[in-house]
Amino acid sequence: MFLVNFIGRFKESTPPILLHHNTYCSYADVIMPHFLFAVGMALRLVMVRQVERSGYSAAMQRGVRRSLGLIVFGFVFYTLDGEYKTWASLQELGIKGFFTESFFREPFQALTHIGVTSLWVLPVIALRLRWIVLFAVLSGLLHLALSHAFWYDMVYNGESKGIDGGVLGFLTWTICVAAGAAAYEFRMKGARECLQPLFLWGAVLMLLGYGISCIGVGGPLAPPPFWPAATDAAGNAIVDMWTMSQRAGSLSYLTFAAGFSLVTLAFFVVISDLKSFRLGLFTDLGQNAFAAYVIHLMVMNAWSAFGPRDAPLWYAVAFTISGCALAWAATRWCNQRGLFFRL
Repeated sequence: MFLVNFIGRFKESTPPILLHHNTYCSYADVIMPHFLFAVGMALRLVMVRQVERSGYSAAMQRGVRRSLGLIVFGFVFYTLDGEYKTWASLQELGIKGFFTESFFREPFQALTHIGVTSLWVLPVIALRLRWIVLFAVLSGLLHLALSHAFWYDMVYNGESKGIDGGVLGFLTWTICVAAGAAAYEFRMKGARECLQPLFLWGAVLMLLGYGISCIGVGGPLAPPPFWPAATDAAGNAIVDMWTMSQRAGSLSYLTFAAGFSLVTLAFFVVISDLKSFRLGLFTDLGQNAFAAYVIHLMVMNAWSAFGPRDAPLWYAVAFTISGCALAWAATRWCNQRGLFFRL
């Protein structure tokens, strides 16, 4: 997240694979799915223990409070849509306008999506794994049906284009959360024992996601993930609701990304659990991930005045290294003093 957010502002010099394009799945696009995947692992762990300790009802109440708290924080942190400089324009907005025009784009970014998706999966996250998987499948199919009916045109082509799937993005982000819950179950069997299911189901989901992307205008063999979308005679990307797109939160994109997260976890199980490799950067950020995310966006905001988008690559790299180093140092400072950001 640090890498793609800092270097991603330099559109002209940064390699395309590190940028968001919304017309295919780049490496930058698999970062947020990792977040939701990690949420699935953590949520499964916490809710199963809470249910065992205090019962289903009390555990759900606590989960709802945490999810709502994160949603409210997201609304405040990212700010709402619209800007009303006069009292007359605010009056014209009205109560109905406040709810219909203020929450479509800016508020629905990473933290809000995590909160809404967590709230959506709470009723099933502590059940048997097959029910979580079934819930994710039905959520994905519902998103597909709504996209066909009206949602894709609104969130991808509309006047106010959505971010990360927009208001209904939680339906497909659920796939990553479910994959994370499955990964938790696999990992509890042991480091070596979890590798086969992680690699197997990761490969299955990646192939399934790519297969779904071949159904639409990109098929019968759409460009694979990390490869630019096909273009028409005018040079415009050929995309539709089947295309892997982070903006649309498409079914193909989140299915592939969930599989990619499973394989990525398997890689870290090998190097960290079996080979005992440790990296201080990941340890510091992993201990205080919420704080690290907020801090790095604060640093980005401070750095942005000195980050012209047409800067050369050497400047983009220096900008990214300095920004990431400061965010890491601030997070490490918090960790050393026991300042952990939790809900």
